[in-house]
This record gives sequence, C-alpha cells and structure tokens, in this order.
Amino acid sequence: MNTSFERCENTKVEWLTPPELVKQLGEFDLDPCSPIDAPFYHAKNNFTSLDDGLRKDWFGRVYLNPPYGRGMELWLEKLKFHGNGIALIFARTETKCFFEHIWNDADAILFVKGRIKFYHVSGVQGGTPGAPSVFIAYGKANATALKNSGIEGRFIFLK
Repeated sequence: MNTSFERCENTKVEWLTPPELVKQLGEFDLDPCSPIDAPFYHAKNNFTSLDDGLRKDWFGRVYLNPPYGRGMELWLEKLKFHGNGIALIFARTETKCFFEHIWNDADAILFVKGRIKFYHVSGVQGGTPGAPSVFIAYGKANATALKNSGIEGRFIFLK
C-alpha cells in the first residue's frame, strides 16, 4: 500500500488526524469531514461525504480536518461562522484562505512542531506530508483548549 503524501493520478486519498492528537484537544460533538468506514472517530457525531457535511447544519463543538485542495476555504468559512471548533490544515500562511478566514477571524493558532504522521483510512499510519500543519481555534474556549493541549509547537492568540 502506498502511504505517501505524493500526488497520484486518479487517486483520492483521505488522511486522518492521529486520534491521540485530537484527544489532547478534548471532546468534540461533530466531525463534518469523517471518512466512510473510518478506523476511528474524532467526535460523537460524524458526517461523511454521503451526508455532505458542508450542506448540513453544524452543532456543538466541531473538529474539522477538511478536504485539502479546491473548496477547502468553504469548510473553514463555515467553521468561522459557526464559531465553535478547531480545524487542522497545512500551515500555508500566505494563502488567500488564511487571510480571509484565519488571520482576522480565528481566536488562536498552534503551529505544530515537526510534521504530523497522519493515518490512511485503512488505519495504517502513513508518512509525513510535504508541509507543516497548524491547528486553528474558533471561540475562546477552543483557544484555551488548544493552548492547554500539550501539543508541541508554537501557540499564538490572535484575539
């Protein structure tokens, strides 16, 4: 099985946040981007691509590891307006998405030290991605949870 992050033609690969990292952030009510037949879950309630989580109403505290690539900003915008959750994306701080949905709207960010080893939907932990990651907190309670998570990196309050 190829568990690298390199692009493969005609392949759609879902990568999952290591469960031990999400547990450090506390309990979540909803993961709107959960894979079908996930080897583990990050929230009490989960939407898959069959549910079209982007179109559903979100509730409670949300954990978001959105589909990367085109359309990712729609997921971050929805979380921003929901105002209660933590997202994990690549730390590409110069992008339009970062400027439109994070720098002026998030409560805090945590740049993760090193590279996260994500899991493949098969449950196998894969290689490291080609970019560093950042957690983004929306809501004061989530900023505090992120600060106190114990995840190694550099924490910054934005508000």
